[in-house]
Amino acid sequence: MYSRILHNLIAVAALAGLLSSCGIRRHKYADPIAKKTDQPDKVLFDRAINDIEHSRYEIARLTLQTLINTYDSSEFLAKAKLAIADSWFREGGAHGLAQAEAEYKDFELFYPQMEESAEAQERVCDIHYKQMDKADRDPLHAIRAEDECRQLLMAYPNSKFAPETQQKLRDVQENLAAHEYAAAVFYHHKGAMPAAANRLTTMVDQYPLFSQSDDALWMLGDSYDRMGDRFEDKAADAYTRLVKDYPLSAHADAAKQKLEAMKRPVPAADPVAYARMKYEMENRTTPSRLNRAMDMFKRAPDTSLAAKSGSPSMTILRPGIPVSVPVQTTVAAAPGAAAAGTGSDVTASVGGDTKELDTRPDARLNPPAAGGAAAPAAPAAGAAVKPADAAPVAPQQPFATNHPLTEKDRKRALKAMQEKAKKDKQTAAEQQKAAAKAAKKLAKPDVQTVAPPPQQPQSTTTPPAQTPQD
Repeated sequence: MYSRILHNLIAVAALAGLLSSCGIRRHKYADPIAKKTDQPDKVLFDRAINDIEHSRYEIARLTLQTLINTYDSSEFLAKAKLAIADSWFREGGAHGLAQAEAEYKDFELFYPQMEESAEAQERVCDIHYKQMDKADRDPLHAIRAEDECRQLLMAYPNSKFAPETQQKLRDVQENLAAHEYAAAVFYHHKGAMPAAANRLTTMVDQYPLFSQSDDALWMLGDSYDRMGDRFEDKAADAYTRLVKDYPLSAHADAAKQKLEAMKRPVPAADPVAYARMKYEMENRTTPSRLNRAMDMFKRAPDTSLAAKSGSPSMTILRPGIPVSVPVQTTVAAAPGAAAAGTGSDVTASVGGDTKELDTRPDARLNPPAAGGAAAPAAPAAGAAVKPADAAPVAPQQPFATNHPLTEKDRKRALKAMQEKAKKDKQTAAEQQKAAAKAAKKLAKPDVQTVAPPPQQPQSTTTPPAQTPQD
């Protein structure tokens, strides 16, 4: 008996799911038209809205397109174009959301003064907000969501969607800041302090509402501490900002001790920052154990730690230049020329006379000065350069590096240097010994032995016999 009842319940549930998937269940449209008339354009619009509410999106778009093409002066023209975008938005999927974004952008382009333009921009922001991945994944949709939400707040600051969009922007910036912070932590643990400092500096300047900004400032000061005494001022600035802007942080007392050890003034806590941090700590929501266990199976990031107050950043993220990159000095410009921004050793000028390139081989090294006057010739080879003419050379200090030597590498390098020094010493001793031997040999007098002249060999042949004369 109970099994039969259970089978009937399962059949009824399956039938209800089938009917709902076939479009019988109605999803009420958000912007209905209250005016009830029998005008043909109104009939087409109502029919399309009814199809959208019952998930018949393709039929609804065909009906709305018929209305737009047939009644080009209808009062429902703008509503029809917005309804087409809404149909794509409700359909969902990567293709549907991309089409919806294009339709919403077209609506803003054609009807910028209508109240629904703010709604269209809010939907575009929501499209990328819903597709946003976690902080350790591709931040493409998070960056797009930040741009679109910022665009809504700048273009429609008095819209009814502004408060909700502002909170969405805080959530998005929390995710982007976590992305930068994870990269900085990686560099810091690997010992690449300039890269870590660059990431952390950009992050704390761009996203001050990040929930881990105090940890980032503490790590930033530690990175500069490990980079040497030349960066003591930067480390002190990081600790000062931590004490002033994040007084309730767990690192505040340690930062004060660091400043006292550096003999730097310890600033007082900012009351506005203190009130904001206290409000965030009191209103912060903690995810449940079930949510934390299921978080690994979700695509969307956890934004429960995002700020609930404060103005989000309204500027575009611009990465800074790492301190391991040397900063070139400013070069004084010539009279009548624009001031140069950097001290590059590459210069260019336009000469008035091009025959210099053909007649002088060193014309490229001595470009003509401004006004057509020839530049002074280069000093001849072997000529001494006066100290007054030589440019002062600043002492070159070693720059910070992202690849510090480990203790094992230092021992290996020291051993190699010692072996090389020993080998060079042996080679020098052998050369000195050979030179002494050669000098001793050259110091002996040369004894020349004179060989006696060679004697003529006696002839053994007998003289011819004399014949008697008659």
